[in-house]
Amino acid sequence: MPVMQSEALRKRYCEKFGVEVIVPNETDKVVVDRIIFDELVRGDLRPESKAEYLRVVEALRAEGAEGVILGCTEIFLLISQSDFPAFPVFDTTALHIQAIVDFALAR
Repeated sequence: MPVMQSEALRKRYCEKFGVEVIVPNETDKVVVDRIIFDELVRGDLRPESKAEYLRVVEALRAEGAEGVILGCTEIFLLISQSDFPAFPVFDTTALHIQAIVDFALAR
């Protein structure tokens, strides 16, 4: 929830990268947050929760989103690039791991 509500993060993406951030509506923010903290962090992967995440991403696409950032490191447990073949999905877990490997190998 803090990431979805952060004006500072939206401002940073806009100023530094020229990217407008679109976040889920208030109802969907609650759904996203609940699934993360009540299910994903406990390893509880539910098909109905995946369906909810797919619905939320499609709603964002309908609002003009050109990609989606999986801004919590557990979200990849439910959805991935394979769920949206023609729509960029940025898996922050994979991106963090790649950056760590790159950093470690550069030494």
